[in-house]
Amino acid sequence: MAIRFDRPVSNAARFSRRFAAFALVLCLAALVGHRFGGLATPYLVLILLVSAGFAALAAFLAFAGFRSLWLTGAEGGHDALKGLVFAALPLAIGALAAERYFAMPAIYDVSTDVVSAPEWLKPPNADQIWLKREAVTADDREKQLETYPELTGRRYDGAIDRVLDAVKKVAKLNGIRITRAEGDSVPSRDLEDKPARAGAEDGAVADAPEAVPVPIPRPYEDDVAQLIRRANGVTLQGETRTLVLGLRFDVVIRLREEAETTFVDVRVASRYGPADLGFSADIADDYLKALDSELLGIAGS
Repeated sequence: MAIRFDRPVSNAARFSRRFAAFALVLCLAALVGHRFGGLATPYLVLILLVSAGFAALAAFLAFAGFRSLWLTGAEGGHDALKGLVFAALPLAIGALAAERYFAMPAIYDVSTDVVSAPEWLKPPNADQIWLKREAVTADDREKQLETYPELTGRRYDGAIDRVLDAVKKVAKLNGIRITRAEGDSVPSRDLEDKPARAGAEDGAVADAPEAVPVPIPRPYEDDVAQLIRRANGVTLQGETRTLVLGLRFDVVIRLREEAETTFVDVRVASRYGPADLGFSADIADDYLKALDSELLGIAGS
C-alpha cells in the first residue's frame, strides 16, 4: 500500500508574490505617470517609498518561504522566486536613492560660481507639497565645495557670440530647453570709434567740473552692480529632465566677456525637494564637458 505525503504550503511565499506584484505595478505606474503624465514629483517620491516598502516586505517573505521549503519541503518555491523577481525593480530604485541620499550632501542647488552664483531670470516656483526645503545658504555652498571641488566655470579664448552659439547647441544636445534669455552678445564699440560730440572742435578741451566725484564702494548685489555685470554678458535660463525618472531641473548659463575671453558659469537646481541626490552636479558637469568638447582648442585655464 502506497503512502502519500501531504506537503505543507508556505503562506509566506504566496503573499511574497502578491506583495511584490503590487509593488512592481505601483512602481511602474508612478514612473510612467511622472515621466509622461502630470504626476508631481512629491507624489512620485511618496509612491516610490510605498512601493519600496512593499517590495522589502515581499523579499522578507520570499526568504521565509525558501526557508520553509528547505526545512519542511513546503510548497511555494516558485512563488518565492517570483516575489524576488517582481521586487527587484522597486528595491533597486530604493537602494540607489538611499545610497545617494546618505552619500551626497543635502543640497538641491549647485553653481560653478559659489561666491556670486548666476541669478535666475525668473526664480523657479513649484509647489513642494510635503517636500519642504529652505533657501540656499552659504553653508550649502561650502558643502558643494567639499563634495564637488572640480565643479568650476570655464574660460574660453573666443568672442562671446561664438561661445554663445556653442552654448545653445550643447544645451539642445543635452536636453536643456532654453526658456528665457537676457543680455547682449554683440561687443560694444571701442571708445575711440565713438563719434565726437556735436559742436566740439578739434583740439578743444572740455571745462573741468567744479566737483570731482569720488568713487565709493557699492554693495555687490545692488541694482547698479547687476546692470554692470549684465552689460557685456548673456544669461540663459532653461529646464531639463532626467532620462528615466523624468526629474525636473532648472538651469542658468551665464556668459561674461573678460579681456578678450568669455567666461561661462552654470547653475543647476532641482525643482523639488531639499536634496538633489547629486543629479544637479552630474547635469552641470556633463554639460560643461560637452561644451569643452564643442569648443575644443579655445578653452583656457
